[in-house]
This record gives sequence, C-alpha cells and structure tokens, in this order.
Amino acid sequence: MTNLNDSMIPRLPASLSDRQFQRFSAFIYDHTGIKMPPAKKIMLEARMQKRLKANSIATFEEYGDFVFSQDGRAAELIHLIDVVTTNKTDFFREPSHFDFLVKTALPTILQVRGDVMHDPVRIWSAGCSTGEEPYTMAMVLSEFAAGRPGFRAAITASDICTQVLQTAKTAIYPEERTDPIPLNLKKKYLMRSREKSKSLVRISPKLRSMVTFRRINFMDDDLGIAEKMDIIFCRNVVIYFDKPTQQALMQKFHRQLRPGGYLFIGHSETLGGLDVDFKPVASTVYRKG
Repeated sequence: MTNLNDSMIPRLPASLSDRQFQRFSAFIYDHTGIKMPPAKKIMLEARMQKRLKANSIATFEEYGDFVFSQDGRAAELIHLIDVVTTNKTDFFREPSHFDFLVKTALPTILQVRGDVMHDPVRIWSAGCSTGEEPYTMAMVLSEFAAGRPGFRAAITASDICTQVLQTAKTAIYPEERTDPIPLNLKKKYLMRSREKSKSLVRISPKLRSMVTFRRINFMDDDLGIAEKMDIIFCRNVVIYFDKPTQQALMQKFHRQLRPGGYLFIGHSETLGGLDVDFKPVASTVYRKG
C-alpha cells in the first residue's frame, strides 16, 4: 500500500463557522459601517478565502487571530476591507442627476456665490469606486465651463477600497465600459490604446487633472476634508448601512456642505426617517437648509 505524505493530500478550503462569521461581521461593521446579515455568510466566506491564501493561513480561526491582533490589524485590515466592499458603478449612471446638476444646481450655486475664479465650485464623489462617477462629473463640468469664462471646479473622489482607487487613478477602462458616454464626449475626452487588440481607453489628462482621489472611511470622526463642498454625490452607498450609521453619515455630509449645498443619493435610497436638515428638491436630490 502506498502512503501519502501530507504534502500530497489536497487541502480543503477553510470553512467559516457561525461563531466566526459573527466575529468578523461585527468587526467589519465597527470599521466600515457595513452590515453583514447571516444571508451574506457564504459571500463573506468566499471573498475572505483570498486573504487566507494570500497570507498562507489555513483556517478562519487563525486568520481572525491575525486580523484582530495589533500587528495584523495594521497590515491586513485594509486588504480585508477591499475584499468585503461591493463596488458597482457606471459612466453616466442615473443620468437625470447630471441633468439636474447642469440645469439647476450649478446655475443656482453660481447665482448665490458669484465669482468662483478664486474659490472653485467643489464637488465630492463619496464612494467613487473605480472612478466612473467623478470622471462623468469632470466631463459634464468641462462642457458646462465651455461657455462660461472664469468658471472653475474641483472634484474630490473618495472610497474606502484601495484597489478600486488605484483603478480610478489609472483611469484606464475596457472600451465596452464607456458605452453610456455620448459619442461627442468620447471623441473629446477618451484616448484609445495604441494596441487596438486590447480595446482599452484612457480618460484624457485634462479630466484626470480635475479629480483628486483619496481614501476616506465614512466611520472616521474626522473625514479629513478641510474645504466645504458645494455638492456631494453619495449614491448607492448608504443602502449597505443601518439607520444609526446612515444618520451619523448624513450629519457629517450636512456639516461638510456649504449653506444651500446639494446632496445627491441613489434612486434606491431615501433620507426618510433620518433627522437631518435636508430639503428634497428633486427625485433623490436634497438641499442643505
């Protein structure tokens, strides 16, 4: 009979127990505000397998001991957050928001503020994922500025996930991802790859220069943004938070906005039931009171 040594026996994937799931879900909630109900256990287990493999760790028990240690938290927490966060976005997603931005929000802001040459209109794409939203903003703002000499705008784009921020900074996308962009804007603001077989495009340097990317965790007491914003887009993000976390975040957004500033949220979201001084002015668009 042939004996198999341990190295020849295939290792079975680690299994996440209910106790371990509760431990990790509480940890994730504390650090990101994201709720992980029991229905998400299989998803969490599958995503965390990548981190076990990357760290050459055999079990979730061992991985938990590592992550919850002081050294492990410093080294691994950012990677754990990367694998558990959901990142879904598109160019010109929910296009009615950009129509409202151009036709109502920006003209109103200019009327109230007057000269923006020395203090630009400031927009925050909060939860920007791989960058499609802030680059859409940059296209829209560039078109808006074309007929308005002296108009200036600055875009801050943030996410908690370092991997998607790296993609956003690189600004290279598969060509099919750009289908929602109008043809005239594609011609002006997208650069094709010299290797046609790759079917890749890159956002133009002009638009890239308009956007500053930063890693921001909404759970931090101090979000680290010194400037007051005129407009905040935070769309399809707060649906992952419970009511207390939504309340706290909306209060932070309220403080970050100038008086009369605008908040845009996702079409599947609402501020109903939250105690914050925002007045609805259009579908899923609010103005600071």
